[in-house]
Amino acid sequence: MTDYLWNTEQICSGKKNMPPPLPEDRFAIVIPVYNHEEMAPKVIRECRDSGFPVFAVDDGSTDRTYERIKNIRNIHLLRHPVNRGKGAALLSGFSAAFSMPGRNIRYAISIDADGQHNPAEIPRLIRAVSVREPVIILGMREGMLGKEVPWTSRFGREFSNFWVWCAGGRKCSDSQSGFRVYPLPESMQMGVKARRFQFEVEILAKAPWKGIPVREVPVSVNYRPGSRRVSHFRPLIDFIRNSNTFTRLIFQRIIFPASLRKRKNI
Repeated sequence: MTDYLWNTEQICSGKKNMPPPLPEDRFAIVIPVYNHEEMAPKVIRECRDSGFPVFAVDDGSTDRTYERIKNIRNIHLLRHPVNRGKGAALLSGFSAAFSMPGRNIRYAISIDADGQHNPAEIPRLIRAVSVREPVIILGMREGMLGKEVPWTSRFGREFSNFWVWCAGGRKCSDSQSGFRVYPLPESMQMGVKARRFQFEVEILAKAPWKGIPVREVPVSVNYRPGSRRVSHFRPLIDFIRNSNTFTRLIFQRIIFPASLRKRKNI
């Protein structure tokens, strides 16, 4: 487990034995958006004000989300005509960020549009990235055992953590956190099949197959009573989709040798 998790005390203290950080102009922010008309404008503006290029991807919203974000200045707005899923929205954002003219974007910072994450903590995540190797940084949400956290979120996280370990062979503490840093173009070339919420767990399971480390960094989470957070997690449907995804991944891990899984997008 020590090669999977990162020493967050070293990250925060900036010790001399830390790998050199990647320049900040190698990062962009990708925000998948679906029916978050209340919180999305605030999240997008706060991310924009952080100084990184922002790619907001409206994934076929059916409420007033697109109308409320389409005129936000100094961002890159993409739109899916119909809902294709969170994974598809992330991939659209990755592709646009990676091909941004005049820039050499090598990492995409993903953040959810529901307001549960704090954009001010982005520097904490990118400090865990080094120039030595591609790496996925996972924002490990603290306070997820509080009574204000919906039981579906607590159960879903533990369920997902266990099966990511079974499918990928490495443990993690918060496989459902949407606050992450993804390497580009590696994240687009890992052969992830899922295009909805399951994209986020499948890529964590496949990262060890490809030799890409995952480092966890503690972050805060906003589940305060009265907050206007909207979740699109549907317990039954997403449980079935998660189960299908993990069944496929575990079958592949059993059938295909590690050398083949590393070379091929199965």
